[in-house]
Amino acid sequence: MSAPTLTFTLATLPSPLGGMLIVTDSEQRLRALNWEDREDRMRRELVRIYGRKAVQLERGAAPTPIRRALQRYFAGKLQAIDEIDVETGGTPFQSNVWRGLRTIPAGTTLSYGRMAQRLKCPLAVRAVGFANGSNPISVVVPCHRLVGADGSLTGYGGGLERKRWLLEHEGVRFGE
Repeated sequence: MSAPTLTFTLATLPSPLGGMLIVTDSEQRLRALNWEDREDRMRRELVRIYGRKAVQLERGAAPTPIRRALQRYFAGKLQAIDEIDVETGGTPFQSNVWRGLRTIPAGTTLSYGRMAQRLKCPLAVRAVGFANGSNPISVVVPCHRLVGADGSLTGYGGGLERKRWLLEHEGVRFGE
């Protein structure tokens, strides 16, 4: 017997970084956040997490609390995204990494190795990197706050220019 189909709402919101795709469930939890120019990637991640025929996206409006929290975040109230209820799906390890990302305060970064240590899996640096790269909820589950061991910007599904912008928006300064 196959798993039931999940119906999620897909909305588009403007942001300083381009149109954001917001995917929410019937309980108004954020299931995915990505960029309009990365929609194919977002859909692939949803399939990887929930299964090929498990998710149906229907166009609709983003829930007001999520929309307002994101607007406040982009207006400089960085902790506003902490209020957003998320449901990430994923494996237990991925979920653990994604919960850990939400504990990194705005304005700070952490290396992949340090995150692995925090999760009590110090040898799992690559697995942390893979989970970070598979994060379906950009910005709110702040995968952009993980950087290389030397502080360098490493891969970001939304593009390194967005990662730099998000970190600078949060107060991180880079030596030029």
